[in-house]
Amino acid sequence: MSAGRPKVFVEDEALDEAIKLFWKYGYEATSTEDLLAAMKMGKGSMYHNFGGKKAVFKLALDKYFKDFVKNFPKALEESDDHIEFIKDFFRAIAIRSVADYKRGCFMGNIMAELAAIDPSLESKAIEVMKRFEQIIKSEIIKGKESGRLKTKEDPKVLARYLLNLWNGTNITGRMYPDRKELAPLIEFQLQVLS
Repeated sequence: MSAGRPKVFVEDEALDEAIKLFWKYGYEATSTEDLLAAMKMGKGSMYHNFGGKKAVFKLALDKYFKDFVKNFPKALEESDDHIEFIKDFFRAIAIRSVADYKRGCFMGNIMAELAAIDPSLESKAIEVMKRFEQIIKSEIIKGKESGRLKTKEDPKVLARYLLNLWNGTNITGRMYPDRKELAPLIEFQLQVLS
């Protein structure tokens, strides 16, 4: 009997597919049948391994959160200039595909959709965004202490400003899905990081 792929790997793949689906259609518009097709499993397997749609969604959010918490700080630490890395992170919004502009930000979409539907799921999305805010705030503090940043702004306010920039630019990107339109706007707003 063949050992096959490890269960954790298969589950990660299935959750990655669920993330794509929830990101594209949102929680409410994604049906259980959509999930079964995307995750390439039968109803019994899905319920046995993950539970129902809400449980899959919570696990997908957890995976997205863990991947973000692992990958963003790691890439940040590997960069030579943390402030420039953060600026480039925001600049990358301008070079997305039209399809990516239409999708928007996964966490922002979830918070907007679930605010009135399921406060516990909305709280999970808020947790991810607050983690991002704390990472940015920490880097602003370090940048100010090292002299890399000359700004007099409160690091907490500046971090929230950048979080607002992220959310707002993701929405504006739906209106103007064009690098030529978004890049100057992003550069203008990133002047606070000087």
